[in-house]
Amino acid sequence: MLHSMTSEPEQQIGPVGEPDGFGRLWTPHRIAYIQGEGKPTGPGADDGCPFCAAPAKTDEDALIVARGEHVFAILNLYPYNGGHMMVLPYRHVADYTDLDDAETAELALFTKRAMTALRAASGAHGFNIGMNQGAVAGAGIAAHLHQHVVPRWGGDTNFMPVVGHTKVLPQMLADTRTALAKAWPED
Repeated sequence: MLHSMTSEPEQQIGPVGEPDGFGRLWTPHRIAYIQGEGKPTGPGADDGCPFCAAPAKTDEDALIVARGEHVFAILNLYPYNGGHMMVLPYRHVADYTDLDDAETAELALFTKRAMTALRAASGAHGFNIGMNQGAVAGAGIAAHLHQHVVPRWGGDTNFMPVVGHTKVLPQMLADTRTALAKAWPED
């Protein structure tokens, strides 16, 4: 860490014990994601699916923002941006075409409500919304369909994710969940 505003970085002891000029932002919580912790062991709902387990927990413990009859909105544990939510059916299905009409309609409604809540709570300027269908398409948990709602702001991409492969989040997930739950639009 720099102690003064000079162009010379302070020498730090690097990971192998040798001094170097690199600053470090440690993100040890991400090792669970990297190692695949909490991922299902198989394709079934009883194979450890965290999305199937979440509704049995309290909203606070599961980071659930809102619950509907067929779907719910939950914060992503490994968000691309602060407020990154997912909308998913309670039913354990893998493919969008497996949803029935009521699930499809409520998934669309909750996506709109997620956008409204994010604008109200955080002033989001725009959104990335989408689904990755199957592991080959990038789905981290391919066995349980989930739609991402990622808020975006002008200038939210900077050197940290581009060069440092690190995302800086300005708020704890529990605090984000509380703010979004309060901003969630009523029926």
